[in-house]
Amino acid sequence: MNLGEARPGEMVTVRKVGGEGATMRRIMDMGITKGCKVIVRKVAPLGDPIEITVRGYELSLRKSEASNILVEA
Repeated sequence: MNLGEARPGEMVTVRKVGGEGATMRRIMDMGITKGCKVIVRKVAPLGDPIEITVRGYELSLRKSEASNILVEA
């Protein structure tokens, strides 16, 4: 599953960061790398953006960015 499909309150582990060029680099620069734990905090009423906690800080991602991050529960 991808990060965009995770439910609020769920803790997941990143398995792969996809995307192309600058998008992938930006995601990795924010601390989302293979093997890190991510907690989904909130999802906006219309589903975009998603608020997560990664490496001790809060981060908001667009649903299109989150769909490039493959995770497992």
